[in-house]
Amino acid sequence: MPTITLPDGKSLEFTNQVTGLQIAEKIGKSLAKQAMVISVDGKLRDLNFVIEKDCSVKIFTSKNDEGLETIRHDTAHILAMAVQELYPGTQVTIGPVIENGFYYDFARKEPFTEDDLKRIEEKMREIVDRNEITKREVWSRDKAIKHFKNKGEFYKAQLIESIPEGEEVSIYFHGEWHDLCRGPHLSSTGKIGKFFKLTKVAGAYWRGDSNNEMLQRIYGTSWASQKDLDDYLKRIEEAEKRDHRKLGKEMDLFHFREESPGSVFWHEKGWALFQKLIDYMRMKQDIAGYKEINTPEVLDRSLWEKSGHWEKFGANMYTSTTPDEKVFAIKPMNCPGCLEVFNQGLKSYKDLPLKMSEFGKVHRYEPSGALHGLLRVRAFTQDDAHIFCTEDQITEECLIVTNLILEIYRDLGFENVILKYSDRPELRVGDDKVWDKAESALLKAVKASKLEYSINKGEGAFYGPKIEFVLRDAIGRDWQCGTLQVDFNLPGRLGASYVDKDGSKKIPVMLHRALFGSLERFIGILIENYAGKFPFWISPLQTVVIPISEEFDDYAIEVTKKIKEAGISSHVDLKKHNLNNKIKEHSLAKIPVLLICGKKEVDTNSVTIRRLDSNKQENMDLNLFLKKFSAFNKASSN
Repeated sequence: MPTITLPDGKSLEFTNQVTGLQIAEKIGKSLAKQAMVISVDGKLRDLNFVIEKDCSVKIFTSKNDEGLETIRHDTAHILAMAVQELYPGTQVTIGPVIENGFYYDFARKEPFTEDDLKRIEEKMREIVDRNEITKREVWSRDKAIKHFKNKGEFYKAQLIESIPEGEEVSIYFHGEWHDLCRGPHLSSTGKIGKFFKLTKVAGAYWRGDSNNEMLQRIYGTSWASQKDLDDYLKRIEEAEKRDHRKLGKEMDLFHFREESPGSVFWHEKGWALFQKLIDYMRMKQDIAGYKEINTPEVLDRSLWEKSGHWEKFGANMYTSTTPDEKVFAIKPMNCPGCLEVFNQGLKSYKDLPLKMSEFGKVHRYEPSGALHGLLRVRAFTQDDAHIFCTEDQITEECLIVTNLILEIYRDLGFENVILKYSDRPELRVGDDKVWDKAESALLKAVKASKLEYSINKGEGAFYGPKIEFVLRDAIGRDWQCGTLQVDFNLPGRLGASYVDKDGSKKIPVMLHRALFGSLERFIGILIENYAGKFPFWISPLQTVVIPISEEFDDYAIEVTKKIKEAGISSHVDLKKHNLNNKIKEHSLAKIPVLLICGKKEVDTNSVTIRRLDSNKQENMDLNLFLKKFSAFNKASSN
């Protein structure tokens, strides 16, 4: 006679064992129709999961993340089912849910084409119409291995062989088709709906290892309604237009080369944008009381062993052994170097909080397949800072950092910011009592900010809990950028201390803080957020002066000189092209303001202004232009 406790605290009693669907029916017919999956004492289960004892149950529909993820999980299975019906002999491997969709990896000799994707989609809709019943069976490990080998599913057999002895092997059937899967799943293929689309085919190594066979990965997206699907496809179309790699080429900002994968080759304008962001951040940090430092990029292995990075992060570090057999590593993080600066000279409690900032270049190995333009690189610059403080100062300093980050994001056009709080991970350093203190102090600061936040269980850094600052861009995408971490561990490991009021030595708390995170990545986000059309004050090249003909070159050169003297970046275009071609070229490069010079402009000491994305032209006195547009630059420092 199980008693079922619902999220609102109400209880339902049943005389016999009960399924999730029966619980939903007891609550209401509408809920039963919409129900997708349930959680039983926090664990996701199928609707037909049998409950025999008292527990807490929550029912999820497609309006919940859990329900939508289940739709996508089922759609991945239906994709694999359709592929094997259409192309017998194709082996299925893995097919997880990912953000906004799913993928499935296949072993097939012939490459999938765009026409194949259309055929597969049609077959998937047919399977939905068939409304095949879904059921779960638990097999012995040996039975499952033998079964899939006999079917010629050797990749699937390998996956089962990696399951520990004694652990249950869960097999899900959709009609006759079946796959290894933990679930949960919907009750039938008809529950999925037809709001899905296959988006692309890509290569993927088996188990992500470049030494293994290359498989074919089919990506797709699946939603709860046609409107949601249409909205998503429109966002994807807009995202393709905003792709920073495409715009970076059009705007002549940067490029990449195979000779140095994951490292940026900055061009003049791209580097100008990079430096503008650093100058802006430097100004903000100077006002906030930070002291800027710089530390070596190469450090002895022993320091990384002391800090704990060697053990936790060593596989991602670039190392070198010198002729005298010493091992050095290029720094993947700036923290140990900053601590070495702190440790120089005696520190007092009166020196705290002590704020040290660094624009430090770091290197981290990322698999080649994970690299993605500026958004995922191997070499990048962090706008790092480390705040050394007492335990009593933690909450206040965290609030100060949070407010600084939000102010900077607003200046750059990001008003919608969400916080994610992450507590202790499974692999960590330090005593649990120390973690209790750090988590309590940081969560207190999160709540005091009065911002929307979520909790990511177990996602903290190995040395302390953290806050992630998530930006929402112009087309609704979320980007994790800034971070703030409370660290009670690293200062002690590297011998940091200060003299307290009573003359005793104390270990300071260390707050790790990054505002942009990676400057390279943040620039990629900025490019996509603005579609390359930056606000005037951060635009890498703000104006281009174009003489109508050679006759007016001298005036255009003089105008350009005065513009530069006023602190506005400018270039004069003296190429022998016609005016319309020049306007088209510089518009494609997203130059905010074009200044046309001809006889009228020479006679009146003026310029004709043409703004980006506008066909209108405005004639303005040159001195007025310099005054007005110089003010746009100064707005960033207000």
